[in-house]
Amino acid sequence: MSVIYILLAISIVVAVCFFFAFVLAVKKGQYDDSYTPSVRMLFEDELVKEKSDKSILTKKD
Repeated sequence: MSVIYILLAISIVVAVCFFFAFVLAVKKGQYDDSYTPSVRMLFEDELVKEKSDKSILTKKD
């Protein structure tokens, strides 16, 4: 029965640590970019094609 109390205490400490890390990330602006994720999936394929075309052109020159 005492093992349950120890595990409960450890899990609360770990949860508080993760919550503290999340609050720090929010305060530092980790989640401020709201525009790029909405358009990233629209332009990702085109950007990859441009990079591969440029690398092919530079290899031929």
